[in-house]
Order: sequence, then structure tokens, then C-alpha cells
Amino acid sequence: MSDLKDQPNKSKKPADTAFKQQRLPAWQPILTARNVMPIFFALAIAFIPIGIGLLFLTNQVQEFNYDYTYCKSSSDMTRTCADIIGNYRNLSCDCKITFSLENHFSPNVYMYYGLTNYYQNHRRYVKSRDDFQLLGILSNTPSRDCHPYDFDDNKPIAPCGAIANSLFSDVLKLKYNTIDVPLLRTGIAWPSDKNVKYQNPPGDLKIAFKDYAKPVDWHLNIWELDIENPSNNGFENEDLIVWMRTAALPDFRKLYRRIDHSSDTFKNGLPIGNYTLSIEYNYPVAGFGGTKSFILSNTSFTGGKNYFLGYAYIVAGCISFFLGLLFMVIHIKYKSSVNLGNVVIVPPSTSYN
Repeated sequence: MSDLKDQPNKSKKPADTAFKQQRLPAWQPILTARNVMPIFFALAIAFIPIGIGLLFLTNQVQEFNYDYTYCKSSSDMTRTCADIIGNYRNLSCDCKITFSLENHFSPNVYMYYGLTNYYQNHRRYVKSRDDFQLLGILSNTPSRDCHPYDFDDNKPIAPCGAIANSLFSDVLKLKYNTIDVPLLRTGIAWPSDKNVKYQNPPGDLKIAFKDYAKPVDWHLNIWELDIENPSNNGFENEDLIVWMRTAALPDFRKLYRRIDHSSDTFKNGLPIGNYTLSIEYNYPVAGFGGTKSFILSNTSFTGGKNYFLGYAYIVAGCISFFLGLLFMVIHIKYKSSVNLGNVVIVPPSTSYN
């Protein structure tokens, strides 16, 4: 006890430095209509041309969009595939759609699928995954967040969770006249996702997943997702990776395939002419009022066709311009009544007494 009493009391006073004693120099501008007015005009001069440029680039993007939610079944033309499969994802239906491209699509051309009224941003849905499992660290006890998609017949599910279970499963194939359009299944996911967030367990995938069940609504095992390219199976399958990156809005599109422009017929893009889209219709959306779309598009410097950013810059520039006019009117009308000589500048060293 005596040793404790002999110890000096440590002061809690901050060190006597300019930073800790808040004596650093600071700029405290006096905002007046005259000072603010040029700032708004400068913003308007910058934003409006940027917005016009973004709209110009967006208009250069070519896009073809076709809603195939209620396409007719190839085996029964009196019924739609949406009616046949209903809400049962274990059923399948085939349908074909013919369309024409009236303009040549310059490379690079991408194929997307679009979904509407699909709330991937729901809190329970977004959490329903096991990130350790997706890194290839398999366990007999998946994350609790995966419930009720964690076990099937007492076997752990891999990949578990509602996101993986609801993987988009329609198969889309495209023909130009009688020529198959070559589609690439790789290079569609973000490199950061492909190389960092998703990894397969070591060894042969069929052996690694032998004690695990596939998601309830899947038609294929996880090692069969891409038979032609074995390296695109398992957790590293790019269709799975693209789907697992959940959308922020209920209406969204996701990259499905890239057109292979290495072949002679399509090296300059998609030519004008007649096309046939063959669909293996597996994914029900009509039950919750959703729709499915097939989309062909190329890109510009700013990405795909999206008018929002261009209009946002133009609107922000116009608002800045009108605010600049407002402050200019205020400055002209009241400048004679403002006397900055009465403004007192109080430095930090001023006493409070």
C-alpha cells in the first residue's frame, strides 16, 4: 500500500502542443452573396457539359431488350412456360424466340438477363450465406445465417443460404440464321470476387463435396455447373459469383455471357439479320409478379446504357446556375446595406473575460 501512495498522480492534461491545444491556424471564411455566387456559377459551368457528354456517350451504346417471361412452350404452343413450371423449380420448359437486329452491334457485345420485382436487397436474403464456406473452408456446421437452407436430409448444403439456392438457372443460347453465336462463360465476374472472395476446396471437387448436398432448388451438382470448362466449377463458377453479388434495387440486370469475337462471322460484332434465342426455361418469376428479359448490349467509356448519371449532372448544374443567379440578385440589391467594417475577427488567443 505504501508503494502505491508513493507513486505520483499522472496528469490527464493534454500536452501543450498546437494540435492538442487547438492552436493550429484555421481559415474561417465569411460567406457572403458575393463570395458564394462565383462558386455556384463555376459548378454550373463544370456540371452541365459533363452531363451532356455523359448523355452523348450513353446514346452511343446499342441495346436490344426482349421480355420472355411468357414465351410459348415449344412442345405446347397453347401454353406459356410460366404456366407450365408455375412455382416449381424442379420442372423445365423449352421455348424459342425469333427476332431481328436492325442495326449492326459493334464489339464488344455482352448478353445479360434482367429481372424485375426481385428484392435481392432484403436483409435476411443478403445475410443468408456462409463466406467461410465460399472461401473453400468446408464445415459440417454451416453458418446460422444460412437457415433454413443449411441442411438437406441431415447433410450440410454447399453452397448454403437463400442467395445460392435461388441461383438463376435459365439456359440461353443464341443463333444467327443457322450459325451458333459463340458465348463465353468466363470473364463475367469481378476479378476481385473471382480471385479473392471465392475459392474451391483442394483436390477433386466431386470428392471434396461428396459429404455435402447441393442446394434444394438446383438442377445440377456444384461440380457440374460448367462441364466444358472444369476450372469454372465449384465456388469459382462465374455464374454463381455474379449471382451472389446481390443487387441494390428490385429491377436489375446481371451479366450472363460475353460474345466471342474471335470467330470470323462475329469478329466485327453482331451483324444485322435474324436471330433465334433458345431458352431452357427453369426459373419461375410470374408467381411474385416479376419478369425476365434477355438483353444484348455493348458498352461505352462510361459503361452500359444509363441516362441517370447524365441527367443528374445536368440537373445539379442547372440548380447551381439558378442559385448563382439568386445570389447575384441578392448581392446587387443589398450590397450597399452590408458593412463588413462592423465584422469583428476573434483570434484563438482572445480572452473570454
